[in-house]
Amino acid sequence: MIRRRGAARGALSTPEDSSASTVGRWLVAQGLRARKVRPLVGDVSSRSYFRVELEGETESWIVARYPLELAAAQRRFAVADTLLAGAGVRVPALRLDDPEQRFALLEDLGPATLYEAVSDWRQAPRQLTAALRAADAIAQLDRATVQALGSPALDADLLRRELEQTRELLPAPVGVDAPRFAEALDALCTRLGSALVPCHRDFMARNLVPLGSAGEVGVLDFQDLRRGPIGYDVASLLNDSLFADADTEARALAAAGELAGNAMQYRAAVVQRSLKAVGTYLAFARRGKLRHLPLVAPTLERALRFFPDLPETAGLGVAVVEALRRAGASAVVC
Repeated sequence: MIRRRGAARGALSTPEDSSASTVGRWLVAQGLRARKVRPLVGDVSSRSYFRVELEGETESWIVARYPLELAAAQRRFAVADTLLAGAGVRVPALRLDDPEQRFALLEDLGPATLYEAVSDWRQAPRQLTAALRAADAIAQLDRATVQALGSPALDADLLRRELEQTRELLPAPVGVDAPRFAEALDALCTRLGSALVPCHRDFMARNLVPLGSAGEVGVLDFQDLRRGPIGYDVASLLNDSLFADADTEARALAAAGELAGNAMQYRAAVVQRSLKAVGTYLAFARRGKLRHLPLVAPTLERALRFFPDLPETAGLGVAVVEALRRAGASAVVC
């Protein structure tokens, strides 16, 4: 059961203080005392994370600190945690939730994500199978319940807006008819938005944790659970951070229940998701965060390989694909 408690009045120094000492004081206010508090490298959001060891306990825990602008995300996380656990998806147990001070105390699923543990999906076939089961369980959630969480549906309009950053930041490739390219992507988003199911929204190796020797995985970062295109989570899983080779991809798609007979929908989701990710990586680089920059070229390649297969992009031709490939390479160099 989740306990929701507020810290003692005056226990924290400032609303946005996320230092280890502040975490320690918050824990004391909850009746807990930390032996050790270690800051962790966070995700791309402004949340802060700490691994803590508590006096009298052998297991470590994770403290998450939410800034004021992500207060709604904290509320969604708590509700989604219960919803996903009830569907059989392995998610961290939420021990304490303190929306007033914007702290949460979570089960520590492990020291490394799947992305940190392996370099190729072929090294983790059982974990891939477990991840596909989790994606299918998410897709089977009650749609109205997921919609009630409050995250906007990943519909055609939102999918189009996600690509605006990519069109702005990817160097303009020579020989590409910009209006024609934009029309092709608009049509692709229309196709994707025609049928929506519950999706994690960022279901990839960086948000999966390998658990034990049985090949199970834990799922993280699910506060943006929402309705999205069929196949979107599988497209993310196989084409973001860890890139599945052709044989692994074919086997995974054969095992993905929601995609039975829907290969074109998967390919369209790969194109949109990969192009969107390229724009995100370039935006990070513009702000001085360069660690994702090496992913620009391979992520763009994941999209370009399906251009000839989709009616929306096939008409752009080989020259456009090659021009975009060169543009991605020049972005990495810059």
